[in-house]
Amino acid sequence: MARLAQTAGLTDVQQEILSTVRDFVDKEIIPVATELEHRDEYPQQIVDGLRELGLFGLMIPEEYGGLGESLLTYALCVEEIARGWMSVSGIINTHFIVAYMLKQHGTQEQKDHFLPRMAAGDIRGAFSMSEPGLGSDVSAIASKAVKDGDEYVLNGQKMWLTNGGTSSLVAVLVRSDEGHPEGTAPHKSMTTFLVEKEPGFGEVRPGLTIPGKIDKMGYKGVDTTELIMDGLRIPANRVLGGATGRGFYQMMDGVEVGRVNVAARGCGVAQRAFELGVRYAQQRHTFGKPIAQHQAIQFKLAEMATKVEAAHAMMVNAARKKDSGERNDLEAGMAKYLASEYCKEVVEDAFRIHGGYGFSKEYEIERLYREAPMLLIGEGTAEIQKMIIGRRLLEEYRFQG
Repeated sequence: MARLAQTAGLTDVQQEILSTVRDFVDKEIIPVATELEHRDEYPQQIVDGLRELGLFGLMIPEEYGGLGESLLTYALCVEEIARGWMSVSGIINTHFIVAYMLKQHGTQEQKDHFLPRMAAGDIRGAFSMSEPGLGSDVSAIASKAVKDGDEYVLNGQKMWLTNGGTSSLVAVLVRSDEGHPEGTAPHKSMTTFLVEKEPGFGEVRPGLTIPGKIDKMGYKGVDTTELIMDGLRIPANRVLGGATGRGFYQMMDGVEVGRVNVAARGCGVAQRAFELGVRYAQQRHTFGKPIAQHQAIQFKLAEMATKVEAAHAMMVNAARKKDSGERNDLEAGMAKYLASEYCKEVVEDAFRIHGGYGFSKEYEIERLYREAPMLLIGEGTAEIQKMIIGRRLLEEYRFQG
């Protein structure tokens, strides 16, 4: 386990941060994760601990009170946290996508207003693209913003908000036709609004309702919700970046960060599944010896470890590419696709190693078996990733004939 998923070239600061997070995961998350997950209970004590560690400000620049760390550092921390409990990594993921979008695209006033409080964990972020009638097809967004004096009036229904209830700031992508004549490409007539609200459920501000938590197969503890806008009035200074029509590009930039995050989560869950599988294989005896001594089990362990290592390497590459300032949609798509698929396979192999006990809620692998499928669809399905990868490869390898 100590040999798997190591990252070369880390600074002393990065290593210290990761060591601190790993220790926190081992002591504060793993011992309670399964119990909290079975109760679908929000991990408030864990979240408070992450806040004390400064993780809500990990990627926020120091001038705004954050640690100013890289996407790579963040991804490696997410990998560690997901190894303990994937739901906890989801709580900080959407927060950081919003913080990243503000850092990259926000006006100076928006940065000054939101980032210091986000770094302190006083404001928690969520973001919203999906709607009941669409998932990855962002161009089909029907929610709409209409200009009314110095405000915009938003109407529509959004779906699958992670942290929808506990957040106090939601970046919402809607259609805005102002200044964009009929026939404008859909992605050029979308705007991201920064919607401030009270945490909780029900009507959280006039015109905005969070109905309640969606009951899910896995990924419990973290609240996943709908968001309903009915005459929601937002001042013009809460348009991300100060101008309409840029929302699609802003969100896609944030989603690239999100895809690296999902890849990191897949790596973390797969690592934990391997740890559970290799440990159980040495404890369980059949035919007079530990099952780890059976060749069939050794083959499984070899395949699992190789997949953990490969997924980690691709995730690190995607994060470093983004940190360098280069376009990383190809690398992020590949990392997200491979890590989520390998995570599912490693978890299933660990489940098989556990035999009948893997089906029992007393064993941690049962929880991982229900959590892994979410990674196959979060931040774009495998099919969407393959579309992105294929198109980018054709750009890079265009045949001149």
